[in-house]
Amino acid sequence: MEQICTRAKEVAGGPAAIAKALGDVTPQAVSQWKRIPADRVLEMERITGISRHELRPDVFGRASEAAE
Repeated sequence: MEQICTRAKEVAGGPAAIAKALGDVTPQAVSQWKRIPADRVLEMERITGISRHELRPDVFGRASEAAE
């Protein structure tokens, strides 16, 4: 999950861009994320365009499982 978190940070433009988009978290906090917090997944999906199923398959299931 660390890889997808890193990819999401890159796609969004970095921790500062994510913090600005979320509005209530610091860039330093975002930098420390090793996985997207479950309560931030839907916002990160909107910001990055990366599916919630990719961001947190442990919470939302894999995309193929969700379709079943």
